Amino acid sequence: MRRLLAGKPIAEALRNEAAQRASRVAERRGAPPGLVAILVGDDPASQVYVASKAKACAEVGIHGETLKLPADVTTAQLLATIDRLNSDDRVDGILVQLPLPPTMAAGPVLERIDPDKDVDGFHPVSVGRLWSGEEGFAPATPAGIVEMLRRDGVPLAGQHAVVVGRSNIVGKPMAGLLLREHCTVTLCHSRTHDLEAICRQADILVAALGRPGFLGPQHVRDGAVVIDVGINRIDDPALLERLFPGDEARRAQLATKGYSIVGDVDFARVQPKAGAITPVPGGVGLLTVGMLLLNTVRAAERRSATLISPT
Repeated sequence: MRRLLAGKPIAEALRNEAAQRASRVAERRGAPPGLVAILVGDDPASQVYVASKAKACAEVGIHGETLKLPADVTTAQLLATIDRLNSDDRVDGILVQLPLPPTMAAGPVLERIDPDKDVDGFHPVSVGRLWSGEEGFAPATPAGIVEMLRRDGVPLAGQHAVVVGRSNIVGKPMAGLLLREHCTVTLCHSRTHDLEAICRQADILVAALGRPGFLGPQHVRDGAVVIDVGINRIDDPALLERLFPGDEARRAQLATKGYSIVGDVDFARVQPKAGAITPVPGGVGLLTVGMLLLNTVRAAERRSATLISPT
């Protein structure tokens, strides 16, 4: 049976867990966990993402705050803002919404965040903790994928996982997290030779390369678990028809919105071969905010242990 790995029930479970743990933190220290998002400039997509995070915080009992800074803010001013948040005991988690304006380098900004408040998991210390097996924060999307696989009963230990895409946000941390779960991991990228043959070896295939419909049935062995991380807007009717032949709902979406959201996997052709597969939308994307909430609560729990003296 070819089954869908839907993100909604897992995302709801993650949020419920975050709400319960946030309530315990608030009861223990007299204040809820606190998350501050820094938004630089007026990128429309970033504004939508930050608003969704703020709404999710309110729903689970986390004090969420968004600091909106103008696009012409200097790096020094942004770093000073992060320093202030680092020293504020009411703030447990700090995230800087990416991308930053083209004139500002992200590296020094992300490195300025206190690693114990780095709920996005992008600080070099967080990366080092991940790869050395220490406690720390991992980026929300790959962490959410691992939670989905665990909670859906997908075997991990001893499985061959192939990750296609080597970004710092998904591909690399995904490989590290799967290694932690005792998978044998192959990390592929745009210069990998004979990509199709390597992908066909996978028990678990993770597509995170940002190319709509790139991975087809020739990349997938029968019965493999396929995780599609891609979120691509396409506005080409011919491409949409190739990826979703005869899909009237997709056609209507393209006609009304001017685009349709598709993944990195050629879903219609891969689904018959896969043992399980995530849809786009409705799959991995729903997990990201839930994991961010859990990371924030974990940060608050750890900090509460030092901020509150034992009774």
